[in-house]
Amino acid sequence: MTGVEVSDAHEQAQTALATSPIGVLRRLRVDCDGSTLVLSGSVESFYQKQLAQELVRTVAREYEVVNAIRVQ
Repeated sequence: MTGVEVSDAHEQAQTALATSPIGVLRRLRVDCDGSTLVLSGSVESFYQKQLAQELVRTVAREYEVVNAIRVQ
C-alpha cells in the first residue's frame, strides 16, 4: 500500500458519505491513520452508524475501517 492509495481510499470514503441520500451521513468525517480509515461524528441511531460503516467499506475494501461515530 502506498500513501497515494490510502489517500484515494480516504477521498472515496469521504465522497461516498458526502453524497449519501441520508442527510446525517453527509456530516460525518473520515480521517486517515496509516492504512486505517477512522469514521467520526454523531448520528441519531445505531442503524445510521452501521450504514455509514458499510458505505465506507464498499469503497475502501482493503483498508481497516474504525467506526468511532457516536450515537446521540
